[in-house]
Amino acid sequence: MTARLVLGTGSLAGSLVTELRERCGRLAVLADDENAVRTLREEGVVAEVGDPTDEATLRERERPDTVAVATADAATNLAAAEAVASVYPGAFVLAYAPAESTDDQRAALAAAADELVDARAAATDWLDERIGDDGLRTRKLTATLRDVEGRLAIVTHDNPDPDAIASAVALARVAAATGVEADVCYFGSITHQENRAFVNLLEFDLRRLEPGAELSEYGGVALVDHSRPGVNDGLAEDTPVDVVIDHHPPRYPVEARFVDLRSEVGATSTLLVDYLRKLDITPSREVATGLLFGIRVDTDEYTREVSVADFEATAYLVPHADAGTLDRIESPSMSADTLDTIARAIRDRERHGPALLSGVGELTDRDALAQAADRLLDLEDVTTTLVYGIMDGTIYVSARARGTDLDLGETLRDAFGQIGSAGGHADMAGAQISLGLLDAIDADDESLSEILSAIVTDRFLDAMGSRSHRVLTGVYPDDYHGTSPDEPLSLDRIAGAAARDDRVGDPEDGGPDDGDATDEGTTGDDGRR
Repeated sequence: MTARLVLGTGSLAGSLVTELRERCGRLAVLADDENAVRTLREEGVVAEVGDPTDEATLRERERPDTVAVATADAATNLAAAEAVASVYPGAFVLAYAPAESTDDQRAALAAAADELVDARAAATDWLDERIGDDGLRTRKLTATLRDVEGRLAIVTHDNPDPDAIASAVALARVAAATGVEADVCYFGSITHQENRAFVNLLEFDLRRLEPGAELSEYGGVALVDHSRPGVNDGLAEDTPVDVVIDHHPPRYPVEARFVDLRSEVGATSTLLVDYLRKLDITPSREVATGLLFGIRVDTDEYTREVSVADFEATAYLVPHADAGTLDRIESPSMSADTLDTIARAIRDRERHGPALLSGVGELTDRDALAQAADRLLDLEDVTTTLVYGIMDGTIYVSARARGTDLDLGETLRDAFGQIGSAGGHADMAGAQISLGLLDAIDADDESLSEILSAIVTDRFLDAMGSRSHRVLTGVYPDDYHGTSPDEPLSLDRIAGAAARDDRVGDPEDGGPDDGDATDEGTTGDDGRR
């Protein structure tokens, strides 16, 4: 059993005693302040009156594993630390250097102790955290929130994942601390079984918005985990935005009164933990559990785009989170429709070198695509997977990569950005493409399947740089490119040309440069992400 000894009384020693008395092991206090020792005894703490700098007094004590030298006097602490080092050579010594300590005293304390707590340095760090760049960012956020007149709408991206949901809920907590009430809003649906369990078990109160919904009832709008209104959400493109917090690098300038875009972290939840800590807001069990799960999901269990900040945020959240609830979230039941979609993806898969592609036809649950893409990635020698299907007049695409230098987000933007919306992470991304006139064709029609293969498979392989599969050049020379270089590509035009040309799929044909994508990195990203 661990034995701990605190030398001295005062504010620091009192804080240490308060913290340590709740832990397993023995705790004792030795100080020369009789009144303070009496008070500690009344509170049930083992405390004795004595000189903490006297070696003989220390030898009378039971040998501790850890000693905290925490009086308010620098000279006393130095003498006590040297005495402890002599009497208890195997103990870990933590020594405190008060703000008025001289440089020589600090140096001597550092030499005598295993760890030094420097009041002057701690105060400097505290001030820098609040008046430095990070502190300035926090003050700007709270100032922006205080300027909101009325309720704040915190909008996630479409079909939100755990990172987006947890970040929005945490931002609502920050807003509440500034006196602003907020609603967490989203467009689309939450269908992935883990995401449903996530929301239900943590009892998050979310508001689902219908496409074209007016937000006139709100005094302000915040976007989390995406950065542009009208891109991967149902807002009008000209919606004024007050706050943007996101970890995806934008492709275009972001306009808002307050913008925090930090692409060096693996999850937006990490950014919200940073704000909670700087504002001294202790997260509730539900919020902490949600943020922890959001970080784990977006970093793929700390294997994708993870940073030191993600680990630090996790370490902060763990004591506040509920591990049992996390286990329940991660073990939900799978619907029969999802299982059928995964089965079709496996059955109809096509191998193109290290890439595995599969079309699953009609969808009832778009999140099943993400799970199918994940499952296919488990196959031997496969580094990239892409699964696509049709739902409500839209082609949904989900892609995954592992052990490759391919950037899926950029690849999908290049492949589908001009005919739909696409983006995501380097190893996890998605896209959405409207069927247009093709929506009139039955999803099970073989001709539609061939057209989709030409549109999705060939464009993706071309964007990957697979020269043996660049089949577009010469196949649809006029219809594919439009009537002028500046005319946007038309899915109907591409599909019509593909249906008329019997050379579709000829590996000898080349392909055109499809230009740059037009949408944000989060657009089209699906499932748990």
